[in-house]
Amino acid sequence: MRFVKLQATGNDFILIQSDEERDWSSIAQKMCDRHFGAGADGLIILVPSMIADLGMKIFNQDGSEAEICGNGLRCLVRYAVDKGLVDKGVLSVETPEGLKTVRVQGQLLQVDMGKPKFKAADLPMDIEDVDIILDYPVASTQRDLTLTCLSMGNPHAVHFPEEPVAKFPLGDIGSEIENNTLFPKRVNFEIANVMSPQRIIARVWERGVGETLSCGTGACAVVVASRMHNWVEDEVDVILPGGMLTVDWDGVGEVKLRGPAEIVFHGDWIEPESAPDL
Repeated sequence: MRFVKLQATGNDFILIQSDEERDWSSIAQKMCDRHFGAGADGLIILVPSMIADLGMKIFNQDGSEAEICGNGLRCLVRYAVDKGLVDKGVLSVETPEGLKTVRVQGQLLQVDMGKPKFKAADLPMDIEDVDIILDYPVASTQRDLTLTCLSMGNPHAVHFPEEPVAKFPLGDIGSEIENNTLFPKRVNFEIANVMSPQRIIARVWERGVGETLSCGTGACAVVVASRMHNWVEDEVDVILPGGMLTVDWDGVGEVKLRGPAEIVFHGDWIEPESAPDL
């Protein structure tokens, strides 16, 4: 089975072009394993679409299917453009979360990520269905947190710690927040320092993966949460461990995510039952 490895600000993916119905969840777990597989944060399946230029399914490292992935969308389009599958500057992609528009801007790609949603039912979050979830108190085993929660097509909880994000014990707290019973479908957890109205430093704990070098929807969620506090302007650079993403949101319309994506290598996956003797 032919595959391609891509990365977008360090958020890495295995991409397979296929129209087959397979147990992609199980395949994702095997292929994404860092030690016994090709190693990746997720598996992208490029599928045909009757309503868009491209179709996309995405599975996390643990095999769970994701609704949407901003970095993964850019990787999918980068592959399609570089391989000549499409020849246009503006493309539509069918995802489980609906149609998304991607603009090719040289080495950068911009994704229209849709409008954020704020009600508890949109995440979902198991609390009274309020219109906005701002600085909601949540206790972890290590410290008390305040979470600003929203949906970018997938659920996010953002915390703004007083200390630098580099010193925050994300590895200890991330799984606890992801699996908190407040979030029936789990949650992506972001921590962020707002450095100026145009610049944020952040780290992300991704649902079904763990800490990643970058997360597209996570960067969007961080900017939206910061804008909800009136701390940032419309266009913000988000500095993540894997690089910089630029998020544009006017406080009303769709969130736009811009950043790079590139092919890393091609490979052949030999499934265990068909592997040759060595």
